[in-house]
Amino acid sequence: QVELVESGGGSVQAGGSLRLSCAASGYTFSNFLMGWFRQTPGMEREAIAAIRRGGGSTYYADSVKGRFTISLYNAETTLFLQMNTLKPEDTALYYCAAGPLYSARAWYDRGRYIHWGQGTQVTVGS
Repeated sequence: QVELVESGGGSVQAGGSLRLSCAASGYTFSNFLMGWFRQTPGMEREAIAAIRRGGGSTYYADSVKGRFTISLYNAETTLFLQMNTLKPEDTALYYCAAGPLYSARAWYDRGRYIHWGQGTQVTVGS
């Protein structure tokens, strides 16, 4: 049974930092494209970053590029999202997800991902 569990969310003031973690049970990330998404009430779930095994390729949404960093650790069983210079518009429920390494779908396409965590809330005050 594949399971993803996020942690590290919380409340922070604008300009602050948080690091989200995503731990896997049942498999390692080496055979998957790993992604971070976020969602606010009434909005579509938005892809913000993704990474291939070995950290060789990373992808970022323009809204977070230069502020967020996605990485893998611990024999590729833990996924991180380092979030710096946080803004109030970063407030959302953040999810990690796993999808196939090779797909006709783009890294930012929700339909590519087949395993999802339960989400962790990030709140950024102004």
